[in-house]
Amino acid sequence: MVSARSERAQRVSPAVANGRGDRDQRGRRRRADPARDAAYEAVAAVYRDDAYANLVLPTILRDRELRGRDAAFATELTYGTLRMVGTLDPIIARAAGREVDRIDPPARDALRLGSYQLLRTRVPAHAAVSATVDLVHDVAPGAVGFANAVLREIATRDVDDWLAELAPDEQADPVGHLAVTYHHPPWIVRAFAEALGEEPGDGLAETTRLLIEDNEPPPVHLCARPGRVDAVELADATGGAPGAFSPYTVYLPGGAPGEVSAVRQGRAHVQDEGSQLVAAALAAAEVSGSDRRWLDLCAGPGGKAALLGALAAGRGAEVTAVEVAEHRARLVEQAVRGLPVTVHVADGRQVGAGTELPEAAFDRVLVDAPCTGLGSLRRRPESRWRRQPSDLPPLTRLQRELLAAGLRAVRPGGVVAYVTCSPHRVETHVSVTEAARRSGVPVDFVDARPLLPAGMPGLGAGPSVQLWPHRHGTDAMFVALLRRVGQP
Repeated sequence: MVSARSERAQRVSPAVANGRGDRDQRGRRRRADPARDAAYEAVAAVYRDDAYANLVLPTILRDRELRGRDAAFATELTYGTLRMVGTLDPIIARAAGREVDRIDPPARDALRLGSYQLLRTRVPAHAAVSATVDLVHDVAPGAVGFANAVLREIATRDVDDWLAELAPDEQADPVGHLAVTYHHPPWIVRAFAEALGEEPGDGLAETTRLLIEDNEPPPVHLCARPGRVDAVELADATGGAPGAFSPYTVYLPGGAPGEVSAVRQGRAHVQDEGSQLVAAALAAAEVSGSDRRWLDLCAGPGGKAALLGALAAGRGAEVTAVEVAEHRARLVEQAVRGLPVTVHVADGRQVGAGTELPEAAFDRVLVDAPCTGLGSLRRRPESRWRRQPSDLPPLTRLQRELLAAGLRAVRPGGVVAYVTCSPHRVETHVSVTEAARRSGVPVDFVDARPLLPAGMPGLGAGPSVQLWPHRHGTDAMFVALLRRVGQP
């Protein structure tokens, strides 16, 4: 299923696509410097087109030939602004004397960029104001005087002073205080606290640490495909460092991962260490009987399918990868090229007679279910403002249907891994428990902790495992393992 949002999210504005990003709509050369102009175009695309910054920003930087410091500054402005919107908007509203949704969108987005520079960068105040006013002159010339006045008002205080005025009282409303101070919607703060086992009245110390870590730009993680390249070898070749936990992870120090020769050659791919760990846990689980048919039920865009395919190749096994969206299935095909993986465009919920997915036919099944993505907010900062609690019911229904299908697809004695990139308890413990109870398939839960690398801290009481950015340096991946009861 491809939503209108997901299609729009991959578009680039006509100005960027036509290489005219350095001119305004009348063809006049813009006054704003290239880095700020690129950041503005990315931020505007996020709000104008429902785009994702990690998809549009690389295209913008490439088309404008921005490299080095300019590219780094544009990236910081884009991601920092999107991350802080929930804090910047109340400050802008107070300085402007009007709600942000009453400000013309081009001027609003330029003000967000300017406010971020004033409050969170080392750019001198006069330079941040001047450069942002130049940007407003290009994108909303009628708002130049207004923008200048708003920015000068914001510049009269630092971020701590603004927060002292605008953030809710920490004692009276601890969730609201954290939400404004650390740039997360209150409902996400509450969900994180619940998943961490903290109550607002008892203090939210670990939740605070998570929010702080969530606001830090994450390093790029590479996956050294087993049998194709060794992680130590890859680290030496890239100047990176082997991962803290996964034997396949390399932390890339910088640069474009697409320029790494091992990535171009299909010996490695970009993948968060947490994603590697949960896929490897499925591969490490004990199964009785045969171990030759593996299934990835929700394979797009293909990172886990590629790792499973590389592991399967070393064992004489084969992977069936299923993806419902054709464009994502093509991404999977590209990711698994040269590996023993067959890709099917199909609805993973359709398991049984007359389908491509027979019942009780697979030894290992991965259900990497669609979710809110609250575990990867470090990488997609705009998602924290885009997601709503109302997204949960349709997603959890889909998650439970997919897991039930995975349990039907696995044979007795085989294992299913249920994975989400979200720590929300409704998407993790509740979904997996309800799906297992209602599936009609007899299962036992497998303790996932021994299947992760020895010495990993903070894995909880089991049998499922929740990874965390502030504990493990990974996305907040959840994994539960279920073995179908019976003789193979």
